Parts: sequence; structure tokens; C-alpha cells
Amino acid sequence: MTLPTFAPPPTAATSNAVAAAHAIREGVLAEVRKAVVGQDEPLELMLVGLLAGGHVLLEGVPGVAKTLMAKALARGVSADFKRIQFTPDLMPADILGTSIFDLKSQAFVLVRGPIFTDLLLADEINRAPAKTQSALLEAMQERGVSLEGRNMALSPLFTVFATQNPVESEGTYPLPEAQLDRFLLKIDVGYPAPEEEDAILESVHRGFDSGDLARAGVSPAVTKEGLLTARAALNEVTVEPPVLAYIRKLVAATRTSSRIRLGAGPRAGVHLLLAAKALAALRGRGFVTPDDVRFLAGPVLKHRLLLSPDAELDGASPSDVLREVVQSVEVPR
Repeated sequence: MTLPTFAPPPTAATSNAVAAAHAIREGVLAEVRKAVVGQDEPLELMLVGLLAGGHVLLEGVPGVAKTLMAKALARGVSADFKRIQFTPDLMPADILGTSIFDLKSQAFVLVRGPIFTDLLLADEINRAPAKTQSALLEAMQERGVSLEGRNMALSPLFTVFATQNPVESEGTYPLPEAQLDRFLLKIDVGYPAPEEEDAILESVHRGFDSGDLARAGVSPAVTKEGLLTARAALNEVTVEPPVLAYIRKLVAATRTSSRIRLGAGPRAGVHLLLAAKALAALRGRGFVTPDDVRFLAGPVLKHRLLLSPDAELDGASPSDVLREVVQSVEVPR
């Protein structure tokens, strides 16, 4: 792609910060690929969410490595990892923690729940009831929880990777629009290509065990401190006024389309900006291009849209309608 004419020359500070973020991308993806075959785009988008400090919703049918990707990514960035299998009887205390009576000390002791971690996998999040989803929503938004009258901060790396099955409806509680809006990205995880599926079968035949990532050779490629430092690269990434205006116009266009009943709000524009800056840094650039914005428009915006009745009757998906909206907005040159 030809660089846009408004791309600024990189400064030394920008080059150093962005180079660190780019090195993390290359190192982490190299480690994760030891366990995950294919899925390069979802993996890069997960790294975008992690670098931008946003939460990620992974949607795909069972068995396409959603859980494996999250586990391998956590190992690649030296992060503490916990998984919660959401069920209809899961209660907020099962996530946040609770006080139990300790017979030895004859006092109540606060036991922290699995939410106190760096990377949290919320598996099949749409199977939990509303009260539990609300508890998680508060923690996602505030990056802290209230337990027994105490406000407790979560890890500075705290990131939720939530999964859901797009074809299952029995026993599920669809996420409300307010909760979906808290996710920076919604990533569709599809089936592998035939050659990738051949490679998966071959690796299992040779003894690969998805439950033993250490044996697979997945090693940390960056420390937690290094990842937090790389987040500073976002402050060094330049976004020129034409690109800022392009982000605003894309988000605004979702509110005026006749095929969309409810368009994206201002938070969507903020998330699109942060994600684009993170993507640029991970790809080794100190500036955001319109192509970055277009690439991320789907993952950032589609889960925030409600289609009009006419569009639903036509069988259109949010991705289809959003593609039309993006094509209708002039790209800055």
C-alpha cells in the first residue's frame, strides 16, 4: 500500500516505542503459533485488544481453538491466566470472591475469586444469568470490584477474553447491548483452511496436547512490565486530522443508515481510535492510516449495531450492512 501523503516522519521517541510494540507482536505470535495453527488475524486482533487495554469477545462454533488461543497468548506475554466456565447457576460470588469463616483464626477471611488475574477467559459468557453478567460488566468497566464493603483494584493488565457460540440458543442469556458495547473488539473465529486442518491433525498425531503448552514449547516472549511499557507506544502514535475525521464520519454514518435501527455511540469512536493506534504500533508504524481504520471497522463496530426490520427481513447481517456503510464514506487521501 502507498503511504498516505499526510503520514508524519517518525521521531526517535516514536521509533523506539513503536519498535518495542512491533517486537512484542513478532515474538508473541511466534510463540503462540507453536500451539495454534492458523487463526493469524484473530490472534493479531487479540493482541490489539491487549495492547489497547480493551476487552475482547470471541465468537465461533465449538472446537475452533478460542480457548487455546487465549491460553497460549497469556503464556506468551507472561500473564497470569484464569478461566471461568459460565453456567446458568453461576453466581457473582463465584467470580468476585466471598468471605468464609476460618476455624483456625476464628474470623472471616476474604477469599478472592478468579477475576483477580491478568487475563480472564470467560468461557460461554452468554450462559450466565443477568446478575452474574452485571458483576463482570462492572469489573470490566471499573477495573475493580467491591467486596465486603472494600474497593479492590484489579491487575493493570486485566483483560477479559469472552467466548460465545453463535449457533446455540438453548440455555443462553443473550448479552445486552450495554454489555456488548464494553467490548473493544468482537472477533469472528472461523474454521481453519484445509491445509491448516491437515497440520492440526498431524500435530495431534505426533503427540501435541493442548493442555500442556509448556511441552508444546510455548514460552514467554515478553514480561508483564514490558507489555505495560509497550502500551505507552499508543501515546507516540500519530493520528492526523483527516484520519480522526474519517473515524468520526464512519461512526456517524452508522447512525444515519436506513438499514440500521441503532448506530454506534461515541464510545465506539474512541475504541476505534485506540484499536487503530494499537494496530499501527504492532505493525511497526508510528502513524495510523485509513487502511488501519477500515480493517478494524468490523471488529470494533458490528457488535454495537441493531439492524432495521427491513435489513433483517432481507437476511442481512451486521457485517454486511457495516460493509455498505464503510464503502459509502470517502477515504482520506
